[in-house]
Amino acid sequence: MSSYQSGQTPLASIHSHVFEPIAGTKLVPPRPARRPLAREALLARLLEARHQRCVVIQGPAGCGKTSTMVSWRQVLVSLGFEVAWLSLAEEDDEPGRFFDCLLASIGLVEGEIARKAANLIGDGSDASRVEHWVVTLIEAVASQPRDLVLVLDDVHHIQDARIWQALQWLLDYAPPHLHLVLCSRGELSLSLARLHSQGLVTKFDLRDLRFSPEESEAYLRDQLGGISPRDARRLHDLTDGWVAGLQLFALDIKAKQGAGFSPTALRDASAFAEYFEREVLQKLAEDDQKLLTCVAICSRFCAPLCAALVGEPHAVARMTTRLVRLDSSNLFIIQVSGHEHESWYRLHPLLREVLLARVEAMPVAQQQALHAAASRWFEQRDQVEEAVRHAVLAGEANAAADAIEARASELLARGGLGQLTSLLRMLPPEQVESRFSLQLMQAHINLRARRLDAAAQAIGRLAQQAATLGLRERYAVTVLRGGMALMQDDIGAAAVLLPELERVPADADDFLLTARGNVVGWLHMHRGEHERARQVLADSTLRGGAMVSGLVGRCLSGLSLLMEGKILQAEPVLRQVLNEAEQLGGEYVGAAHMAAVLLSETFYELNEIDSVCELLENRIEQLEAVSVPDAVLRALLMLALSHRVAGRRLEAAAYLDRLEDYAVRHHLDRLLALALAVRSRWQLQEGEIDLAEATVARAQKLSTEAGAGRASVWEIDVVAQLSASGLALHRHDYDGAMARLRPLLDSVELAARGRHFATVLVQCAVAEDGRGNARAAREHLCGALRHGQRFGLVRSLLDAATGGQGLMRRLLDEQGLDPVVAFYARRLLEASSRWRGRAVAPASAVRRSTPIRTLSEREAEVLKLIAQAMSNKMVARTLSISPETVKWHLKNIYIKLGVSGRDEAVALLRDLAADTPDLGAPRPR
Repeated sequence: MSSYQSGQTPLASIHSHVFEPIAGTKLVPPRPARRPLAREALLARLLEARHQRCVVIQGPAGCGKTSTMVSWRQVLVSLGFEVAWLSLAEEDDEPGRFFDCLLASIGLVEGEIARKAANLIGDGSDASRVEHWVVTLIEAVASQPRDLVLVLDDVHHIQDARIWQALQWLLDYAPPHLHLVLCSRGELSLSLARLHSQGLVTKFDLRDLRFSPEESEAYLRDQLGGISPRDARRLHDLTDGWVAGLQLFALDIKAKQGAGFSPTALRDASAFAEYFEREVLQKLAEDDQKLLTCVAICSRFCAPLCAALVGEPHAVARMTTRLVRLDSSNLFIIQVSGHEHESWYRLHPLLREVLLARVEAMPVAQQQALHAAASRWFEQRDQVEEAVRHAVLAGEANAAADAIEARASELLARGGLGQLTSLLRMLPPEQVESRFSLQLMQAHINLRARRLDAAAQAIGRLAQQAATLGLRERYAVTVLRGGMALMQDDIGAAAVLLPELERVPADADDFLLTARGNVVGWLHMHRGEHERARQVLADSTLRGGAMVSGLVGRCLSGLSLLMEGKILQAEPVLRQVLNEAEQLGGEYVGAAHMAAVLLSETFYELNEIDSVCELLENRIEQLEAVSVPDAVLRALLMLALSHRVAGRRLEAAAYLDRLEDYAVRHHLDRLLALALAVRSRWQLQEGEIDLAEATVARAQKLSTEAGAGRASVWEIDVVAQLSASGLALHRHDYDGAMARLRPLLDSVELAARGRHFATVLVQCAVAEDGRGNARAAREHLCGALRHGQRFGLVRSLLDAATGGQGLMRRLLDEQGLDPVVAFYARRLLEASSRWRGRAVAPASAVRRSTPIRTLSEREAEVLKLIAQAMSNKMVARTLSISPETVKWHLKNIYIKLGVSGRDEAVALLRDLAADTPDLGAPRPR
């Protein structure tokens, strides 16, 4: 059985985004006709266009767009192309839903692309997130070698400007082996002029899709068994080769058994509707008319659904027979999927429009009864989106809200952010505003999407309502406040809530238990109470019971081990969580991302630098968009440090800049302090003393200004002190360094942070050695090595201080270490030498050896425009892209050219243009 024939997509196999349930019938093309008409000339032109960036097929309903694409798809697949198909409908006109459907369609043919491109975009209201999503998808497609054709059928259903903007970016940024095929009844809301001028677009319209006289005659002969050339020509003239008109005439002639046909011209949808109503529908049996009219309210249907809609729920076998008969009679019913249990069909769009006009003519009560029957049927099969949509159309908004309310906590607990957002949008606003639980879920959606202002306003409103409700509602608001504290990295605010959070109501559900456990566990970790944190997380998992809760809890337990410095214990825990989450698929992507970030930290500590980059490079966009600050901090920091160790200094600097920008943008002082600490260390290594002094001063100012209720004052202070002591060591101010380090040695809190403690010990050893206290230096270094050996530390000891490795070598040469400690020191030095040979070539050598032609087409455009002294905003306006995308392209340009900024990149362009005039570097204006 094929993966889509059950009517739902096999999304668990994609190992990615939390997709909402998507009917498999949307993701595969309709079955081809039993004897499809060979249209060699049209197919030949389509084959010529197979390598185009964009193919547009535009024409009115019934002109054969979809059937043409079905035939072309078969040929493309035979030529080795991957072809993803998505049939769009009215309900897909919402960014979150659209992106889910798009990734699901790609996932059926290339799961790795879907996994890499997965992004919890929420409701898609943030344009920068939409662009992030597109960029991530483009990079995922670019990493795969095979041509991917993405067919979007019925694009005219899309009205949302954000979706059209995403499609515009998709076309503008597409790599050469991505091809977008857009089938629509109307004009596209896209700017294709530039692509047209570059010869990257091919358009087919009604003139191309109409049958020629010869094709009309062949089609009619196939349908009727025989027809005279004169009659075939007459029918062709009446329809002007319009496929739906020919099809309807053939149906009418067969029904009348050769008695002739009405000589009405059928060249458009309105004529079709009148003719079909008069000559076909009215001559059908009454029960067939009733059946077709009832099923028109659904975009897809099967025998059990038909039986429910006509009020005969036990007549499934009879409905199956009728559907097979109607399908075999070519009555514009198309089978879209099927297996041994159930076959699914859809109506020809023109027929559905005719029948929906009949539905609209019914009394309102009868229309609502039909939708109510459909809603109950989908509800019983747990197809919540269609159930809710039909309930709203049935005038049963309360029932729709009940259905969402019953599933909201479960959806949010397993990460169904996009689906829950889509469901809430279907409801009338008053339904959400009148229900505490739905307002609560909307607040959590805003929180996870980092719309913190909206979440804060919602907390205020919910708190007022909860005061008059029960204990559970008041506790839910407390948990929401704890989530806000976590997203703001505000440990002080979480600590204030701890007494309330400890009083868990007896009727707390899985979602509350999980959210509460995450907040309380996170708080205990940052207070250095690691055993307590792990106990809270374990209790939360046991009480909540959901598998995803268990995975997240185990992730956080792994985090507590990392913070404690127990690297060797953390690694197997996190590996297992990552493996399980990826095997379980889409619903567990959040746990998978978290496990990947934390596992990367163990990789870095254990000196597995390449593994860090492999694990995080394809996840960082999603992580930065939706994850809690701790996860973003660790991911960006690990990428920055790993690239630096591997000798890729430009990439390292780009990730550190990104971390600093993120911290400043979201007012996260602890993250900023850690970024500044790394930056000052790198500046000292490069001899930039003045810059390092300024960076250390910024870190110290953060420590001085940090309020007791904001982030971790203690951790900011420790980081600032370590940065200052590093600067003192570089200046050979050993007394000053020890004055800053000595209080840290006596800190109980620091003793619970294994890696911080190891760093302090190494710096003390270097400082004491500089002061001439050889014995104290040896004791501190031995203490650091024993600490590192106990917990499995490598990079923490190597990165701690510039003179640390030299001191290790000297003590080894002097045989001043006991055998066990000496063995560990030698291992550390070997680990350091593993990466020493990967030093970056001098920038000038890199620049001279890096041709401009390594840039993509869009990157070359950006570089030429900045060479004209354009600002990022001017470049963005010129190319119709966002300033953020310009920054993204510039980052890639700098990395590829081995330069550090705009001036160097422009200088290199002009320099190479002098040697290679066809590069055409423009002169400044």
